[in-house]
Amino acid sequence: MRRIGPVRFALCAAALAPLVLVTGCAEGGGVRVEGPAPTSVKTSVSPSPRPSASPRNVDALALLTNDPKVGTSTKGALKPCGGHEYPIDTSYGDVTGNSMPDVVINVSTCGDGVGLGSYVYRMENGQYVNVFEDEQPPVTIDIDKGDLELTRLVYSNDDPVCCPSGEDVITYHWTGTRFAEISRTHSDYGKRANG
Repeated sequence: MRRIGPVRFALCAAALAPLVLVTGCAEGGGVRVEGPAPTSVKTSVSPSPRPSASPRNVDALALLTNDPKVGTSTKGALKPCGGHEYPIDTSYGDVTGNSMPDVVINVSTCGDGVGLGSYVYRMENGQYVNVFEDEQPPVTIDIDKGDLELTRLVYSNDDPVCCPSGEDVITYHWTGTRFAEISRTHSDYGKRANG
């Protein structure tokens, strides 16, 4: 009997592997036919949202600490929660129509997550500049369909931190030089039944 060298054995094994896989996976030992393979693959390409530049990793802590517009109470809250992460939520998006992503930052308390201050930074002349701030707690901001949406929880005198009575939502639009309010809505949550 003629022996096959290790190289030829490896080539034969590689050639037979697809056949073993196809026949080994079918139920009942046969090959299951699913139908003809598609001759072309359709792909949908959606246009990339503005801005086209990639977001930079911004040091939000340094940005807030060095910003003279950020109040002392907010700066005082910029301490790690539990020794590790800071109570800072940072996101990137297009809210000022700039070619570089805007930076949206929300600062909250560690314990209950109450929003202490919200900020928008816009790239101007190679550096991020504060173009919006609100430091009236409890406040958070987000980008909604290209506009800035601010949410402020509304508490009655007897409301616990967990359970506000309602909320105000204020929408701002960038005018080219500043944010202008375009709508305001108030929602009452209603009284919850005490258990």
